[in-house]
Amino acid sequence: MAEGQHHHHLFHHNKEEQPTVPGNEKERKHHKHLEEVGGLGDAAAAAYALHEKHEAKKDPGHSHKHKVEEEIAAAAAVGGG
Repeated sequence: MAEGQHHHHLFHHNKEEQPTVPGNEKERKHHKHLEEVGGLGDAAAAAYALHEKHEAKKDPGHSHKHKVEEEIAAAAAVGGG
């Protein structure tokens, strides 16, 4: 390879060019990310509770099972945030 040319890789990681992020900033970003992921879990639990409520009305033969699952999902959604 001639001087001045660079070999292209899929990932262009160079140890010398890594951004400098202080420990506190890195921890803050990580914590913020975990909170956002937790919020998605809360939304999913709420959506599942609504789904089970619909299933309880749609399937009267198994309505008790669906109502119990709805209550569990609702409690998870409220407990999460």
